[in-house]
Amino acid sequence: MPRIDQTRELPWSADQMFDLVADVRRYAEFLPWVVATRVKSDSDDVMIADMLVGFSALREKFTSRVVKDRPSSIKVEYIDGPLKQLANDWTFTPNPNGGCRIDFSVDFTFRNAIFEKLAGQYLDAAFRKMVAAFEKRAEQLYGSSSSSATSVA
Repeated sequence: MPRIDQTRELPWSADQMFDLVADVRRYAEFLPWVVATRVKSDSDDVMIADMLVGFSALREKFTSRVVKDRPSSIKVEYIDGPLKQLANDWTFTPNPNGGCRIDFSVDFTFRNAIFEKLAGQYLDAAFRKMVAAFEKRAEQLYGSSSSSATSVA
């Protein structure tokens, strides 16, 4: 079961980063491999959304429940799709000197053991590309800061 945990110190506020991550409707605009999203329902604290991900001719759709606790956390719970299991957690903690700390984890298992093995080989590089896409999007939306984002873990 592949798992990634990372902590990032970013120059943007916890509110800004929460809003960016919670804006699932816009993922196809900036996240690699996200072809389309469809929000089925949305409230202040829970969203149900479909995401179509793809690479070349491969396309897979999965449905998730996004539990939002503004501005401190977002938890993504897997409902349906090609995976056996998926858990994705974001925690946003304001820093006393500005910006915020983001703790991110993703843990998943494919139904297909071959996909599981392939994913394990490329997971780290794919994860880094995804995190960079969120940071680039934050800079586009909120501007840059004199302090740079740093990786803690």
